[in-house]
Amino acid sequence: MGSALEQLEAERGIPREKIIEAIAQALAAAYKKDYGKKGQVIRAHFDPDSGKAEFMQVKTVVEETSVRMPEDEDADAEKKEQALNEGLNDDEKISLRRFSPEHDILLEDARRIKRDAEPGDEIIFPLEAYDDYGRIAAQTAKQVIIQRIREAEKISIVGEYGNKQGEIIQGTVQRIERGNIYVDLGKTTGILAYEDQIPGERYKQGERIRAYLYKVDESPRGIEVRLSRSHPKMIEKLFAQEAPEIASGTVEIKAVAREPGSRAKVAVFSADEHIDPIGSCVGQRGVRVSTVMSEIGGEKIDLILWSEDATKFIADALSPARTQGVVLNEAEHYATVTVAPDQQSLAIGRGGQNVRLAAKLTGWRLDIVSGEGETPVAVSEEADVLTETPSEINSQEDGGHANE
Repeated sequence: MGSALEQLEAERGIPREKIIEAIAQALAAAYKKDYGKKGQVIRAHFDPDSGKAEFMQVKTVVEETSVRMPEDEDADAEKKEQALNEGLNDDEKISLRRFSPEHDILLEDARRIKRDAEPGDEIIFPLEAYDDYGRIAAQTAKQVIIQRIREAEKISIVGEYGNKQGEIIQGTVQRIERGNIYVDLGKTTGILAYEDQIPGERYKQGERIRAYLYKVDESPRGIEVRLSRSHPKMIEKLFAQEAPEIASGTVEIKAVAREPGSRAKVAVFSADEHIDPIGSCVGQRGVRVSTVMSEIGGEKIDLILWSEDATKFIADALSPARTQGVVLNEAEHYATVTVAPDQQSLAIGRGGQNVRLAAKLTGWRLDIVSGEGETPVAVSEEADVLTETPSEINSQEDGGHANE
């Protein structure tokens, strides 16, 4: 018995005491099924060393005035209830329940057994033990054990993986169903949903995988450990693993804008003027940033120096394009950025990616304007595609040149 408990404790992460408690509850349920009476509260004490169990009946001490006795006439019981409810509001009013000799024991009787007994105390009565149980009782015991172990396992998983929430964890691909990847994490299975994957990445059963644990949910099916490889925090945690300056807090990652599998912009800052935050993330010969990029499928990473000055931050966020000026509209929270004609396509990026990521990183809506006064190209921080102003669309219809 001891070795079985130890194995269950090691494999499921359930404390030994919880398993013994589950067995005791199962034995009590089986005893009541075959030998108990209606209304009885039966408990069991299980000794894992000897494998023997002791059974007991539990009765609760009650005062005669607080219950409806079987011999009471309806009128007497009603008067008793009215007397108890005098001076109480609706929420406090008492409804007398019927006295059960199998569940309750009157205070005066309880004090004959235990002198200092008070209402609400429990009085224990030993019960005769039996060795033979029927099939139904055995089935009841089995169901109770399974249910209690599942509940204890759920608490164990929530406790362990709840503490790991916000970290990168490693597992093995268990199976792939409808685009979702189920990852074996040891004591439970994590879910890497299709929308949380990096586009273009493919995995096979049995392959090792690392992902960001962003949520631990309880559902009717059990505990769901939600994983992501496309979450912006994934990049933060990878840099924290590679750069000691980030792990120690000397260098901070202020913001991350990401289009998974393609490109990301990361804003970094250090309060220590003697430390180069970008250099800390890049590492010697680019080894640190290269390691992070390889972990997320070769996704390109632009490191930007964060600044409290929104004008400077926006200009840097549009890197590698060089800007000529940034004008802020604080009221509507958008900025007009002027660039040289030969820098406009670079500022916008292929498919508008560069300016879109810059908008997400800074939190400002950005309008890119050519130094020659061409119509601006507007990008919102929430936008997924490059948007053109109506005047620009009209100019294209008239045969004008579109902004690239």
